[in-house]
Amino acid sequence: MKKQHILIVEDDTDIQQLVSYNLIRAGFNVTCADSGEEALEALQGEPFDCILLDLMLPGLSGLDVCKHIRQEQNDENAATPILMLTAKGEEEDIVAGLESGADDYITKPFSPKVVIARIKAVLRRAEENKNESAEEGHDTISFHPLTIDLTRHEIRLGEELLQLTMTEFGILTFLAKKPGWVFTRQQIIDAVRGYDFLITRRAVDVQIFGLRKKMKEAGKMIETVRGIGYRLKTDWQEEGKVD
Repeated sequence: MKKQHILIVEDDTDIQQLVSYNLIRAGFNVTCADSGEEALEALQGEPFDCILLDLMLPGLSGLDVCKHIRQEQNDENAATPILMLTAKGEEEDIVAGLESGADDYITKPFSPKVVIARIKAVLRRAEENKNESAEEGHDTISFHPLTIDLTRHEIRLGEELLQLTMTEFGILTFLAKKPGWVFTRQQIIDAVRGYDFLITRRAVDVQIFGLRKKMKEAGKMIETVRGIGYRLKTDWQEEGKVD
C-alpha cells in the first residue's frame, strides 16, 4: 500500500524534526518546508494527503499560504486537509485560521501523538466517505443546483466547480443527503469529523459561513434553525418571488 504523504511547513527546526520523526515512525512519507514560499513550491511539484502548517512563518504567513492553496483553481492540492500548528491559541486566531480554509487548528505545545491522531482521523473519514458512497451504489448526489461527485470529491454549483476544503465538502454532502432535515451542530461534527475528533460548535458556524460565501446567492439554501442547527432548504429558490 502506498504511504500517505504529509507536508510539514514549519520554520522551527526542533519542532520540524520532532514532528517528522514521529510521522515517519507512524508510517507516513514526509516532506518539510521552512517557509511559505518553499511550501507553495513543493505543492506545485506533487500532491499531498495532508498539510501541517505553522501560522508564524518568515515571509509569507501561514494564513496567506492557506488562502493561496484554497484559491488555486484546478489544483490537485486545493482540497487537501490543512492542520494548522501554532502558538497563537486565542479564539480570534482559531477563527481566522478556519476562515482561511484550515480544517483543524492545533496549538503549541502539542503532543506528537495528538497530531498523528488528528491526521489519521481526517484521512480515515475521507476513506469512510468513499466506501460509504460505493456501498450505497452511487457516486453522485444531485440537489439543484448542486451536483456532488463523491468519487472525484467535487461539488458543482451549476457549471461552476466549487473550491471547498475537506470539511466544507463533508458538511455540504451531509446536509445534501437529507435535504429538509435539521441537524444539530453536534450531529454535523460527529458525521464530518468522526467521534474521536475535537472541534468546537463555534467552528461549525465558521465552516457554514465559509460555505455560504463560496456558494454566493445559493448560500441561502443553508438555513440556520435557531437553537438547533442547520438544514438544506428545499424551497430556497422560492424566496423573493411574487405570484
